[in-house]
Amino acid sequence: MSKLRITLKRGLAGEKEVHRKVAHALGLRKTNQTVIRSDSPQIRGMVYAVRHLLSVERV
Repeated sequence: MSKLRITLKRGLAGEKEVHRKVAHALGLRKTNQTVIRSDSPQIRGMVYAVRHLLSVERV
């Protein structure tokens, strides 16, 4: 199964509470922090919800 490299490119201050919770659920807490997650429909949905804050690439 492929993996996604997800990087938080913008800060969470001023964002909706739902967006902050989604970013935290992905494991992103600080700007420029990167995590690697498996490419699944659940993760894709979370990424889509906060796509304006993230940078995503396949690994």
